[in-house]
Amino acid sequence: MGTRLVPPQVFMIFDNAIPAVLVVAVALDWLIGDPRWLWGRLKHPVVVLGSLIDGLDRHVNRGSSGRRRVAGFAVLVTMVVLATAAGVLLASLGWVVEAIVLAILLAQRDLHDHVKRVATALRRDGLAEGRRVVGHIVGRDTGQLGSHGVCRAAIESCAENFADGVVAPLFWYVVAGLPGVLVCKAVNTLDSMIGHRDSRHRAFGQASARCDDLLNLLPARLSAMVVAGASMLMAGADPRGSWRAVWRDARHHKSPNAGWPEAAFAGALGIAIAGPRRYGGTLVNDAWMGEGRAACTPDDIDTALHLYVRSCVLAGGFCVLLIL
Repeated sequence: MGTRLVPPQVFMIFDNAIPAVLVVAVALDWLIGDPRWLWGRLKHPVVVLGSLIDGLDRHVNRGSSGRRRVAGFAVLVTMVVLATAAGVLLASLGWVVEAIVLAILLAQRDLHDHVKRVATALRRDGLAEGRRVVGHIVGRDTGQLGSHGVCRAAIESCAENFADGVVAPLFWYVVAGLPGVLVCKAVNTLDSMIGHRDSRHRAFGQASARCDDLLNLLPARLSAMVVAGASMLMAGADPRGSWRAVWRDARHHKSPNAGWPEAAFAGALGIAIAGPRRYGGTLVNDAWMGEGRAACTPDDIDTALHLYVRSCVLAGGFCVLLIL
């Protein structure tokens, strides 16, 4: 009889493909993120999705408010059906393809790198460059932000996108597999592109905005729990402060979901984020998340990223344990 070169225990993880997909996808995303050499030659799936949404926006978003609302709902249904079909097709190609697609749709490494660039820009090139770099990851007006405002914006983006770009895809993969992740990403992209309250999109994007709020309802709250838990694993972080801020502040945020991870980060780090800020020249008097100092620095961005990494590891590990 021949000798086995590889013990059969090595393959046990692949008996149930879901844990294998999660482990490989999370590892791949941290290792390579969104490599420029690849997406400089190919179109990223989110870019393709955005182009499709932009075309629909230009061609069917017209007429009365009622007509725009119906058209927007039809666009939402169309995108959900297409995303579901694509997810079913890709999942049928095997667990390796499924893991690669899930890795592409996770935002762990990419978010980390974008937020890190803000701290680097402030330290190396000054406030003007910090404003420019943070403008790539936030929707607010950045031209008049001071150094503290730039740092708060970066930390807020890290917190909010931890829920939207990490916890939500992992959650919907556990619940509904790859179709669930693609639907989540499609609706999130719809919301970011047409879910605005300007005169053109208020009616057209209403259904997409509401659907995005619904899909992120549980992931946002779970993300706050994960951040509070991760703060227990980090020297200098305050788990109790994280829970207090979530309990006290999260529900006062203008978004039904963003306040949860933002409050959790703020309380854990002893800072205050959110608060009044400008969008399109209009001042939004939002509530503060956290009761610490608002004078954030690049060092606070670094500390937030340390907490973010621990939160990502904890979220991924919890999902794997949940489905074993």
